[in-house]
Amino acid sequence: MFAYAAAGFAALGDPTRREIFSRIAERPRAVGDLARELPVSRPAVSQHLRVLKDAGLVMDRAEGNRRIYQADPAGLAALRAQLDTFWNQALATFEQVVDHDTKEE
Repeated sequence: MFAYAAAGFAALGDPTRREIFSRIAERPRAVGDLARELPVSRPAVSQHLRVLKDAGLVMDRAEGNRRIYQADPAGLAALRAQLDTFWNQALATFEQVVDHDTKEE
């Protein structure tokens, strides 16, 4: 699962992809809609969406001659699980430091 989450974090490292993903997380959108909303060409939006899809963060479906993109819950769950792991490790370390400092007093 870490490799899956790592790909997601890497994909979101680009500010344009983060903005595209943020808009898709709000509601499903087509490539053309995103290109009209952002200062990025339609081909560039398509390339960013491909990276997000390869990372497991978005999925698409055909709707007529358009592709509609939406956030992929499984990809988001992988990111969340990895963040939870980091958070739990940080809390455990903090607890150890506090316990150690309390015992020294």
